[in-house]
Amino acid sequence: MSGTVALTKAKQAKNDEFYTQLSDIENELKHYRAHFKDKTVFCNCDDPRVSNFFRYFVLNFEFLGLKRLICTCYKNQEADLFSEKKSEEAIFFDLTPHIRKAKAQK
Repeated sequence: MSGTVALTKAKQAKNDEFYTQLSDIENELKHYRAHFKDKTVFCNCDDPRVSNFFRYFVLNFEFLGLKRLICTCYKNQEADLFSEKKSEEAIFFDLTPHIRKAKAQK
């Protein structure tokens, strides 16, 4: 079965196991920890609620010493990696240390 056929069948079956797994991201990015210090990471993903890259950077924000994490995607009410719903609205998530401190103080 060709790669395209396999991806099409997975899409139809909503089988997204070929997406990058969190453990794979952790295993690869652990070698680059020093490169993330005081940097801004921009994640352009299908949906931050299901993105393992977004999850990794949120969970490791302080550990990596990130300056800022920005995530954008098209707005969709359902957490669905294969959504074809078109929307002019978007989700914009911006995490910075001063925002985190401000929310903790409220």
